[in-house]
Amino acid sequence: MIVPLTPDKRALYLELMEEFYHSPAVLHPVDPSYFARAADEILLRDTYLMGFLLEDEGQPAGYAMLSRSFSPEAGGICLWVEEVYLREAFRSKGLGQEFFAYLEERFAGEVCRFRLEVEPSNRRAQALYERLGFEVLPYTQMVRELPK
Repeated sequence: MIVPLTPDKRALYLELMEEFYHSPAVLHPVDPSYFARAADEILLRDTYLMGFLLEDEGQPAGYAMLSRSFSPEAGGICLWVEEVYLREAFRSKGLGQEFFAYLEERFAGEVCRFRLEVEPSNRRAQALYERLGFEVLPYTQMVRELPK
């Protein structure tokens, strides 16, 4: 089951983010204070950032975070799948596919592209995304951090 983040689930969401950011899926350390800022932004409004909890038989299985942008290249709203994390015990149970099916239904007619990043050695996730129709973009992503 996929449920939007609510204030009463904020602590669980932060716990799941902490797990994700200490996993091999993340290539560099991230300031933990950013997790609370993300949760607060999600709970304040869903204009830019949306958060979801993924559950399996009532148990917290993971979380996902999405952001919106307008893409001139795609000709409309692009939904960035910022993070998808499933606890080890809940992997290979179809929850990832369920989440992406939910996105297809929930955002049908609203967005024209889903986009995501995946760590190069995470072949398991890449295989799922390829089965779901994602294609590799031949871009090199670059960032420049600014003072906060």
